[in-house]
Amino acid sequence: MARLNLWRWAVWAFAGLYFLVPLAASVIFTLDVPGQGVTFDAYTKIVSTSGFTASLLLSLELAAATIALVLLLMVPAMVALRLGAPKLRPVVEVVCSLPLVVPPIAFVAGLSTVLKWGPDHLSRTPLFQTFVAIQNPDFPFVLVLAYVVMALPFVHRALDAGLRAIDVRTLVEAARSCGASWPRALVQAVLPNLRAALLNASFLTLALVLGEFTVAQLLGFTPFAVWIYSIGGEQAQLSVAVSVLSLLVTWALLLSLATFGGRSRITSRTAAKG
Repeated sequence: MARLNLWRWAVWAFAGLYFLVPLAASVIFTLDVPGQGVTFDAYTKIVSTSGFTASLLLSLELAAATIALVLLLMVPAMVALRLGAPKLRPVVEVVCSLPLVVPPIAFVAGLSTVLKWGPDHLSRTPLFQTFVAIQNPDFPFVLVLAYVVMALPFVHRALDAGLRAIDVRTLVEAARSCGASWPRALVQAVLPNLRAALLNASFLTLALVLGEFTVAQLLGFTPFAVWIYSIGGEQAQLSVAVSVLSLLVTWALLLSLATFGGRSRITSRTAAKG
């Protein structure tokens, strides 16, 4: 047992050094300016830097739209799958895992080919305006569609774990026996019990959208991750400072989510015992 505890602490120490040393080096790089000493200019200039607000707001809008769309697609599908066709779960799992197999560069290559092919062949149809609209730089909906596909593995895993933890069939049948329609049974009986799973899926999707670079860069749009890369050549310290703050905010959200999810489970167990 003592040897097991020793190895456990060694693994934790190695993992801590693996993550904390690069983070500490990044912080020192942003604070230590040759000839000036310690300064916080890299952090105080973030908000006033051109493009910061616009790119961050664009990423947050894309994240909100992606979360809403992927949950709107996946939650009813996962519930219906669990109630009506449980034998198809392996098939759905494989389909939802495909974005992990296909490299992002191949995915965006196919997407850009379709976007170039559409206007040339659909110029005389109503779909032409659709192809133009989804590539609007102010809100590129094509990125939302791409992010929904990329988020499928994470959302599927989170929702599947949440659905395994509750008796969906009993909840739906109880709601239906009380006169609730299928949509109302889903909203009022199932979703409240999936709160932790929905939060997990939403957070993972948010983290994916805020950190995604390849698809947005190759399609020619400038959300937050692309903006950080674009200023890296001119203002390296500012770029690293923004990355550090983004990482710290992500960790804070993760800790908040874990705390909130733990409190939710404790409350549910207390209510069940009562």
